[in-house]
Amino acid sequence: MSSQPSELGTSERLATTGRAVAQGIALTAAGQHETTEGSSQQVPMAEAQRIVESWPDPQRNVARQMLEKYGAPNEATETKLFWYGNGPWKRTTVTAESTVHHWPTGHTDFLTQTIDYRVPVSLFSLVAEFDGSMIADRTRGELSARCDSEAANVLGMNMVHEIVTGKRTVEEARKTAAENTVAYNLGRSAPYAEELLFVPARGGTEDLDDSMVGGAIAHQAAGKLKDVLTGHAEEATDRRTPRGDTAPV
Repeated sequence: MSSQPSELGTSERLATTGRAVAQGIALTAAGQHETTEGSSQQVPMAEAQRIVESWPDPQRNVARQMLEKYGAPNEATETKLFWYGNGPWKRTTVTAESTVHHWPTGHTDFLTQTIDYRVPVSLFSLVAEFDGSMIADRTRGELSARCDSEAANVLGMNMVHEIVTGKRTVEEARKTAAENTVAYNLGRSAPYAEELLFVPARGGTEDLDDSMVGGAIAHQAAGKLKDVLTGHAEEATDRRTPRGDTAPV
């Protein structure tokens, strides 16, 4: 939760934050940590096929593969298709946009697939070191792979799992990933690219962290009262505050 833009008045800042806080409390009370309205939607197959017709060839080809394998998507825009709970994936997104990536060889990323997976915070840097297109989300407890094919995403997931579980170093995982990439594309045995070699969790991986706002609210409320009594505003952050104290909200 970040500070509100400066152009918003105090009442709107509080109201904006308050709405999100109230929603968070309600969801927590209901035993939920996220909402999934998109999963209940359905896009007609003909509409999805129409959308991808104008996409660049690499993206159009993979989008067609996903449509054939997983059926009509749950959501779609003119540049994105979304599936929820498809196969081993919590979420799959194909986009008409692409991102250039030079490892293990030059290509573009446009297919993102996600599972519930808790990467220990201490290992986030190793995941990024292995592959910058493997993305760990601490709050949601997710691991996403973004590449140009489902096989590449499966391969990335398997390598991250082996790094996290201590089976391989980053260097070993990168070498194995490169070897399996070549083998898979040549039609040779490439077990790490063919299927997930572990069973993804189904929830329970989120890390919602702990609130630190209570003390900050008391401090800022006292400052606000002083503003009113003295007739002039005090800076939100006291520059003399020792490093490590809670930042204002």
